[in-house]
Amino acid sequence: MDFVTTRDELRTIYKTPRPTDGSIRKELRALDGHCRSFIGRSPFVLIGSSDGDGNADVTPKGDRPGFTAVLDDRTIAIPDRPGNNRLDTLENIIRNPSIGLLFLIPGMNETLRLNGDARITVDAGLRERLAIDGKAPQSVVVVAVKAAYMHCAKAFMRSDLWKPETWYDRATLPTLGQIMRDQLALADTAGDIDRELDEDYRKTLW
Repeated sequence: MDFVTTRDELRTIYKTPRPTDGSIRKELRALDGHCRSFIGRSPFVLIGSSDGDGNADVTPKGDRPGFTAVLDDRTIAIPDRPGNNRLDTLENIIRNPSIGLLFLIPGMNETLRLNGDARITVDAGLRERLAIDGKAPQSVVVVAVKAAYMHCAKAFMRSDLWKPETWYDRATLPTLGQIMRDQLALADTAGDIDRELDEDYRKTLW
């Protein structure tokens, strides 16, 4: 198959309709009240990063609504809770600070997109501010916002993402224990792996 390789060729394919004036002007250089309100209600964000050599990664971060702190109209702070310690995103940030963020609010089809430059801090005061039940994050990703804009609802409308009647019956899907057993050729039973995962979830969410 043929592939599109130039910007001019791409724009020839997408020549109509042209981007509207609103779709261009909606990109903000700082967080306004709507952006702050959205972040304050969001319990989930997707973080896109790259190591600068063409290796990209997207990771989910979820916590209690408003877990991302707005430090000022151009700066936000995202706590890093216990995980698998692969550190894909954090290592990418060390090499290439440019990241993209997509904030979601359950039940809302529109999303908030932020682009900016990230740094990692272990500042004691900030970590304490972002503590949950007395447990501070191991580090904090501080993002200098370069662009912020609301994204329209079409993707969520097409997918019916928030409609429970479209969801798969969870019992018809494999558990993570089953998937890990098969992918890693583990000797443990899927049930044992799932029990270990559940125990880990109970002990290390924060």
